[in-house]
Amino acid sequence: MNLWWSWNPSARALFQSVDPVLWAETEHNPVMMLGLLGAERISELASNDSFLANVDRVIREFDSYMEAERSLVDVSPDSGAFLAAYFSLEFGLTESLPIYSGGLGVLAGDLLKTASDLGLPLVGVGLLYSEGYFRQRLDSDGRQAEVFLKSDFYQMPVQPVLDEDGIQQTVRVDIGGEDVHVKIWSCEVGRVRLILLDTHAQENSEMTREITARLYGGDLDTRIKQEIVLGIAGVRALERIGPSPTVFHINEGHAAFLTLERLRMLMVTRKLSFAEAREVVMSGTVFTTHTPVPAGHDRFERKLVDKSLSVQVEQLGISIKDLMQLGAQDSDNDSGQLDMTALALRLSDYRSGVSKLHGRMSRQMWRTLWPNVPADEVSIDHVTNGVHIRSWVSSDIADLYDRYLGSGWITNPSDPAVWERVSEIPTVELSEARSRKRAHLVAFVRDRVTGHLKSLGASEVALDGVDRILSPDALTIGFARRFASYKRAELIVSDPDRLDRLLNDSERPVQIIFAGKAHPRDDAGKSLIQRIYRLSREPRFQRRLVFLENYDLDAARCLVQGVDLWLNTPLRPQEASGTSGMKAAANGALNVSILDGWWDEAYSPEIGWAIGNGSEIDDPEQRDSRDASAIYDLLENSIVPLFYDASADGGRHGWIERMRESIAAVAPRFNTNRMLTEYYERFYLPAHTRSADLLKDDAARARGLAWWKGHVSHYWKEIRIRSVETAITAELSEGDVFEIRALVETGTISSQDVVAQVYEGLVDALGEIIDPQIVDMERRGIGGDGVLEFVAELRSRGSGRHGYTVRIVPCHSDLPNPMAMGLVRWA
Repeated sequence: MNLWWSWNPSARALFQSVDPVLWAETEHNPVMMLGLLGAERISELASNDSFLANVDRVIREFDSYMEAERSLVDVSPDSGAFLAAYFSLEFGLTESLPIYSGGLGVLAGDLLKTASDLGLPLVGVGLLYSEGYFRQRLDSDGRQAEVFLKSDFYQMPVQPVLDEDGIQQTVRVDIGGEDVHVKIWSCEVGRVRLILLDTHAQENSEMTREITARLYGGDLDTRIKQEIVLGIAGVRALERIGPSPTVFHINEGHAAFLTLERLRMLMVTRKLSFAEAREVVMSGTVFTTHTPVPAGHDRFERKLVDKSLSVQVEQLGISIKDLMQLGAQDSDNDSGQLDMTALALRLSDYRSGVSKLHGRMSRQMWRTLWPNVPADEVSIDHVTNGVHIRSWVSSDIADLYDRYLGSGWITNPSDPAVWERVSEIPTVELSEARSRKRAHLVAFVRDRVTGHLKSLGASEVALDGVDRILSPDALTIGFARRFASYKRAELIVSDPDRLDRLLNDSERPVQIIFAGKAHPRDDAGKSLIQRIYRLSREPRFQRRLVFLENYDLDAARCLVQGVDLWLNTPLRPQEASGTSGMKAAANGALNVSILDGWWDEAYSPEIGWAIGNGSEIDDPEQRDSRDASAIYDLLENSIVPLFYDASADGGRHGWIERMRESIAAVAPRFNTNRMLTEYYERFYLPAHTRSADLLKDDAARARGLAWWKGHVSHYWKEIRIRSVETAITAELSEGDVFEIRALVETGTISSQDVVAQVYEGLVDALGEIIDPQIVDMERRGIGGDGVLEFVAELRSRGSGRHGYTVRIVPCHSDLPNPMAMGLVRWA
């Protein structure tokens, strides 16, 4: 019942030894498998000394893990016990718990495992779907059909949360005037807990029970109900079972309604006004956005919001108009839609994208919320995603790491010194381990294809031909992800004749494995799957090109562990991060990718290949043609020759050396230990401390900050920069010092509540200041007419044409960022 087994090879091997066939048939679900085990087999195992010894060994390993003293937390006693709550609409932990669809959920699952490894006090909150995400079935022409299977929660590694009378705990939430009962379940993930919510309660109407039926299923009415359950009922569930979190992390905008419930609770329990409660909520909320595509953000029409949340709005003492303004995409215009990302951004003080490039894109995308703030100063940071390495590394590669890297690759994977020792792994051993995993992948694919053909009623001749699909010795490329148009899976198959020559070279063959699902309403994605599937059925491609049906966590593991090359071709800059390439790299595969997401900051020539140079072309046809040609050129001229370049002893030393460089560069940077440590140090800990400070002494600082913000915002229009002067009369040389003087009127606002800054830097062709230096000005005094004088001395830097201006920004000791309010007066 503890998913520790899902990332520990010894535990998984133990369960597999119980009944290998049943283990596979139950999709690696030990709860279901043991429930189906026959009495005769149980008796055999009970008398098998070797098996019992193995059980004891695994239990000792589990106990040692659970009792180990590991903790990131370092907080002052007066700020209270730390606990972070991580809300996500999906969690990808194991294929036997189908509450995930793709990368967002897998990232959430890896984060929980890492919190357990690090001893970070954290609780996850999600939904327990009765049907989960769909199983993909392809007909004989490659058309995708969606199959939804009912889950039996009592045959899954989850348990009801019971009260002292043994009755399952529930909470209630009003949705559109209906009192919805929400059942609470618990899933143990090592040393952390995942709370799951389920509306299949007897007290609910048949329609209401279906709220938590399908992940991303139904229409917008279903979606807003799911997000109300996740956010509002999720906070209530944590309060019901305790302890109360001190930091709330919203993973994508789906859970943004949790802020409304926290506001309500603070207003009731602390007797705070909405504005005062908002300061506390913002101070303790972390928000991560994952989507650089405008269409990827949940938006709800005002009528639907009013219908669904009228009770909550009334309890908050605000109007629907006020709520819509909090979720407006533009500070100046009300579009009539509530954008969940905008709501999360406005009700959190700690905001991040999921890669360096995505952080920059997010600042550009959401600067409309802070229209007076330069894009590079918009308060959205970034924490680049990572992967839980132990979950994704194959047993063969893990064995090499154990022997040559020591335990550090598990206990301290962010230490580069650990991974430098990958150079000590003998070439022959690394090569043989990779070959074994490639052969295992080929066997896995053949087994899946056999099952697919049988479901279509294929002939014995067709089934006999499966053994000729793929080769355990050929260069193997993997492309597996959600089939959305911007992922551009079609690039590598865009020139079938050139592809034919590449794949069917008699001396240097190449093979490609595709996998992925299209959203049920994404007709373009479905058409793309069909096109690739049809191509794979052509005689010239049957042995070298496969589309793998029903991409899930099991298939993902086999692919990232077995391929030689991971291909990623998103439309830059629409890939927020991506993590599959990180998993492949940890197993020794090399990446060839568009410079987008994580690869934009990871790429260097010695560890993989970049498709293009990061430049963008507006014309879609020209852009896709350029990128497709670049892929073929790289494969034909660089990648395939390197892979097949055998030395005198038969080893592929050039390829193996690049593998080593890739592992040593990628593994220590792109793992969830580094990622979660960043979240803790940069966001969680400051949020915990700051929210505790605002609540001290009957929330005195929260009340004071709310009043101050209201006062400054109301009178900001009185701020006026009367003049800006400098003594510069000619060209400056590098290092020359010059003075800038500004006279400022602040009106009703106190002079202590503002800071004057010089904004100086190179000027581009459009007259915009780029790469600015920002210097606080010294307050020299107040003139007889109440005008403030500010002065700053600057030293000239670099050559070229420079420009400068002066601006006024708010200043308060409890303001986390002077730009957070969006109040800037420019000269």
